[in-house]
Amino acid sequence: MSSYLRWLKSNVSGKPLSYVASILVLLIVSIVFEEINSIHVGQDAVFIAFIPAIIIIVYLEGRLVAIAATVVMAAGGLWARRVVNAQLSAGDWTRAIFLLVSGGLIAFMFHRLRQDLRGALDVAEARLAAIDATASRYRWAFERAAMGFANTNRRGELLQSNRRLCEMTGYGEKELAQLQLAALVHPDDRDALQELLRGLGDGATPFAAEVRLLRKDGKAFWARLALSSSRPDEVSTESVFVVVDDVSERRTAREALQAQKEWLDLALSAGRLGTWRIDLEDGTVAGSGKFWDILGLPATPTRRLEQLSAVVHPADWPKLAASANPSSAVNYDIEIRVRRKDGHVRWVALRGRLEEHDDRPLRIGVAADLTELRQSTLLRAAVRKRERIMLEERHRFSNLFPVITALVNMINVPENNVAKYKEMLIDRIRTLEATHMLLSRRTSTSGMLHDLVAQGLHPFEETQDITISGPSVTMPGGAAESFAMVLHELTTNSVKYGALGDSQGRVDVKWEFASDGAGNDVVFNWVESGGRKNSSVVRHGFGSMIIGVDGAPLVGHSPKLEISEYGLRYSLRLSRKEIEF
Repeated sequence: MSSYLRWLKSNVSGKPLSYVASILVLLIVSIVFEEINSIHVGQDAVFIAFIPAIIIIVYLEGRLVAIAATVVMAAGGLWARRVVNAQLSAGDWTRAIFLLVSGGLIAFMFHRLRQDLRGALDVAEARLAAIDATASRYRWAFERAAMGFANTNRRGELLQSNRRLCEMTGYGEKELAQLQLAALVHPDDRDALQELLRGLGDGATPFAAEVRLLRKDGKAFWARLALSSSRPDEVSTESVFVVVDDVSERRTAREALQAQKEWLDLALSAGRLGTWRIDLEDGTVAGSGKFWDILGLPATPTRRLEQLSAVVHPADWPKLAASANPSSAVNYDIEIRVRRKDGHVRWVALRGRLEEHDDRPLRIGVAADLTELRQSTLLRAAVRKRERIMLEERHRFSNLFPVITALVNMINVPENNVAKYKEMLIDRIRTLEATHMLLSRRTSTSGMLHDLVAQGLHPFEETQDITISGPSVTMPGGAAESFAMVLHELTTNSVKYGALGDSQGRVDVKWEFASDGAGNDVVFNWVESGGRKNSSVVRHGFGSMIIGVDGAPLVGHSPKLEISEYGLRYSLRLSRKEIEF
């Protein structure tokens, strides 16, 4: 088409000089024809015969040549009339002028038509050049595209295929041209291909589906097959454009991701965990079904954060509300209490992190119901406490008999008065009973440090040299009980091996505030003098554990124990949290 336009343009724009002779012959023939016509037809037709010649000349040679030919024809006609008639009439001049005007109009009209035609041809040629360039670019892109391209008809016959499709399938271009599109599709997926072709018949484009294609070696791979009509109208067409994209790796990654999601869902379900997300910009909470079940709320896509205050314990709500603050810590780990509609209070742990998703700050994490765990923890703690109490009671019970025996041995019968001896013995045993009952009680009452020491040493005050001194210090209930245990161990040990088991022994008990810059610590000192049995033996057992010889003491810190043949010295520091002023 473009070559034809160039030929037509060259013919319209001008002719070679070889045509000059033809024009001259045409002029001579026209003049001769004019003379013959004037003789046989009459004078009324004079100059009329020149009109066809002018039209031919202006078409072939252009405006100027046609005007010049018109002038020559008019002059030739006047000359011929003069030769024939010997003179020129007014009619001859009128017809000559008419010929000049007509020839000029014809020349200008044909010149204008020539210009319009040349302009139209230029536009058409430019458009054809653009179409050729576009077609060339399309062919280049078609051949070098990263995806497979092919043209097929409605019967599925492959008309043209690009290089990438040949690489995907392992066929050559000529081999593909001999196949149908359905031959490349796995038998189990050919129904999907037929659905795509039928969809094109309904006029809706494009249609796409993921199918398995077969390579030349018989191996299958996953591809996204897209079909579209090559014409943008709704009329059925024999040409169908096929796009083939190899999605094997993407599909494998998607299947692996789906498998991981299923494993994650299974793990969350097995661990009875729920997932949640807090959007810090709009203050909304989204969660899984298990998350809402843990909170005792019906499942819903999102809720406002403040709506959760209806189920969260008022004392724990500030911790949850603080999660909406973007400036808080990146890691998020809190435990809250939730009151369900049935009145049960559940402990819930929320653990997560601050993350950025699509330029939106989010807190994302998991939720776990800790109620059973906390209950079992408390139960185990109660069991351990009960076991410790039983161990303490058994230890004190085993130490009780040596103490009673020592009391009996330390009391002499006054003037062989058995009644008086029994009275004194019963009084000592009751004092010992009071100390034992103090250690057996588990109350939260406080006790004065001086009273605890005096009560523990009261059974020995009348028979032994005992001094007790120190400032007024009150100990909370738990610390007082533990400290009474320490005193009981020191007393029992002294009765068995130290000053309280010797009539000449002495016990000095003193406490004072520390003077070494240790804050408000109280330093407690137990000093025995007057000899000691088995001074080289240091026994390790429950008692030594209580006073801190084999580790941390039951109360206080920094214990020190010194034993020699002359006695014993034990010191203990009581911190601020273990005493009251």
